Amino acid sequence: MSLSPQFGNLIPSQSQEILNSNYLQWTNNGGGAGIPNDFVDFAQQYLPEVYEQEVERYGNRTLSGFLRMVGAEMPMTSDQVIWSEQNRLHIAYDNCTFAGGAAEIITINPGAVAGIQNVISVGATVVVMDDFGSEAKCYVSASTTGAAGTITVLPYTSATLAGAGLTGQVKVFVYGSEYIKGSSTPNNTAAVGAVSNGYISVDPSFTQFSNSPIIIRNKYVVNGSDMAQIGWVEVATEDGTSGYLWYLKAESETRLRFEDYLEMSLVEGELAAAGGGAIAAVKGTQGLFAAITARGNVQTVFTAAAGLDSFDAILQNLDTQGAIEENMLFLQRQTALDFDDMLASISGGYAGGTAFGLFENSEEMALNLGFSGFRRGSYDFYKTDWKYLNDASTRGAMVGPSSIEGVLIPAGTSTVYDQILGTNIRRPFLHVRYRASQGDDRRMKSWLTGSAGGAFTSDLDAMEVNFLSERCLVVQAANNFVLFKVCRLYTSDAADD
Repeated sequence: MSLSPQFGNLIPSQSQEILNSNYLQWTNNGGGAGIPNDFVDFAQQYLPEVYEQEVERYGNRTLSGFLRMVGAEMPMTSDQVIWSEQNRLHIAYDNCTFAGGAAEIITINPGAVAGIQNVISVGATVVVMDDFGSEAKCYVSASTTGAAGTITVLPYTSATLAGAGLTGQVKVFVYGSEYIKGSSTPNNTAAVGAVSNGYISVDPSFTQFSNSPIIIRNKYVVNGSDMAQIGWVEVATEDGTSGYLWYLKAESETRLRFEDYLEMSLVEGELAAAGGGAIAAVKGTQGLFAAITARGNVQTVFTAAAGLDSFDAILQNLDTQGAIEENMLFLQRQTALDFDDMLASISGGYAGGTAFGLFENSEEMALNLGFSGFRRGSYDFYKTDWKYLNDASTRGAMVGPSSIEGVLIPAGTSTVYDQILGTNIRRPFLHVRYRASQGDDRRMKSWLTGSAGGAFTSDLDAMEVNFLSERCLVVQAANNFVLFKVCRLYTSDAADD
């Protein structure tokens, strides 16, 4: 009777080869995405060459830093931030109408738009001009106050406004006054809508704007078992933590993603409007793009590659606003290259003659921060690429009518009236307000819940990393901001590709 081998069946091989009987098989079936078809036949006793370090194929993937670069962060304690902006100093009206005849009567506010009052006094001297280049300087002989106010004018150099070549709608602005000898300037005592023969005193006015903070949240969850699981690939986080515990990487990326959301929410934010689907659930907040669209300047089909004409048109518009001397340009890559081409066509050393006042006159400091400077007219500009507009997972993937190619942001501060302090204060044109008090600072909160990872708040066998912030953006003097749209070549065919 033959005996069975003590150690089981041994099948020697004449050549060195892998058999099903002489290796420990992998539990996966091989042949999956990225897995060689013969992977299932690979012997576990042969150590594979595994790269333990991740390949950063997208480089630094974070998008934050824009708001930290251009503005400041300040606490607030309310559900709403309200600021007041000064209106124009001088008295001017547009879209006025006039009726020719024996009396040249100009209707200041034909549509009786609320908030627009006639404050032009008898004795004022005005310039009346139309959209075709004709003008007439006139003396105001009568004035009717109120929202539907009118003025009666006497042209200096012609009998009538029509005789001076004016047609259609006109613009009127006060440039002074003229009184006869021995006259006085009595105060206006006429009722609203009545003819005034006195001087109309003008009180300073301002326009109020507001914004509300939104609550931004995120969470990362890992169960207790997976926290103890060792991986093959060493992970490294931005704060220097490294190891083979995969949850460290996931937690770090959740934090980075949340920090990007803090900035992206304030850039892209929209107020929930009547008729919008979101208004029943959330209120929204006015972000940078929405604020510039509503109260600033939108430059469409801007192409710096075509030369200086388009850019000079922007400067001419800035002249009519606050004329802030130092401005920053945050641009999409192609638009930035177009700017380079435009400037190079003028002077090969355009940056050399620029004062880097924003960077303490240090060109090295400006270049280290990724800025290059140039001067045009009385303005200094500091331009840099904005990664958010280049990233393929955000605005970089968008072309066509809604594409945003850059923003122009005034540097420095503006003066506003603080209703709580009861005085004028200076604030950066662009800054972030976050909810905070002695009891709770909601600028950037993070906390652990569960029963793993050092948290013992519940019987949940997991670690929950929670993130929360409550904030909004304040865009002061948006009339000095410019939003560049549709700068890249766009066709319907390109949109379909």
